[in-house]
Amino acid sequence: MIEYLIGAGTIGVAALASKFLQFEQAQPTLKIHHRPFPLEWREILKEKWPIYLRLPENLRDQLEQLTLVFLERIEIRGVEGLEITDEIRVLTASQACLLLVNQNTFFPAKLKSVVIRPSAYTATQHDSVGGVQSEREILVLGQSWENGLVVLSWDNTRTGAANAKDGRNLVLHEFAHQLDQADGQADGAPILGSPEQYERWQSVCSRVFADLQAKVNEGDKTLIDEYGATNPAEFFSVVTETFFEKPYYLKKKRPELYELFADYYQVDPLTWT
Repeated sequence: MIEYLIGAGTIGVAALASKFLQFEQAQPTLKIHHRPFPLEWREILKEKWPIYLRLPENLRDQLEQLTLVFLERIEIRGVEGLEITDEIRVLTASQACLLLVNQNTFFPAKLKSVVIRPSAYTATQHDSVGGVQSEREILVLGQSWENGLVVLSWDNTRTGAANAKDGRNLVLHEFAHQLDQADGQADGAPILGSPEQYERWQSVCSRVFADLQAKVNEGDKTLIDEYGATNPAEFFSVVTETFFEKPYYLKKKRPELYELFADYYQVDPLTWT
């Protein structure tokens, strides 16, 4: 089980110092110089990603500029015979960059490559129960690695963009992991700016995470996808999907969690028409 960095109590001084020290290294300030965004790329986003059309003009401009930076810095390559088209590049990069608007930062410097597979794929998962080791094949839609590699299935990247109200978006999910992993730990606590923010993060997320686990164990229906009950790292990524795609329901059901994520991402999706 991956635990929150701050555990059940308050975050320690040493842990905070480590987080703050890594903040500038992991998420350096990004200065954007405005450049023309190709009209054909804009048409792709208008046609394939409803959220793009709902964004206020200033956020849409930011998103386009961040997308250009992403495509300059991050290698996107296809495997299993998949040819990387402009649609794949732009739709992947722009969805990822939604997490960065109003942030004045970019993804961790260690993020270098995105691998796109045509569809979901199988991977071997190793389990240990009572000291007994076992392995099984699981179906994987995408993965995020702490060394700066993200793997995505194109089928789910495309459909996740097209349906912007189901609370499921593979790109948002995997790149939220990259933000979580910026300090080298997949613990569900991204880099924040002050001890008070970490304390608030721990208080809200720990409470909602425990409640989600209880509801999933009881078989109750939940707004936050049950995969978020797996561990705190998955909770952060799943709530990110819910925040951007189901903002009305998240604020209605979990107002304290909605406000926490609105403060972190510096946006309010409820205001996007």
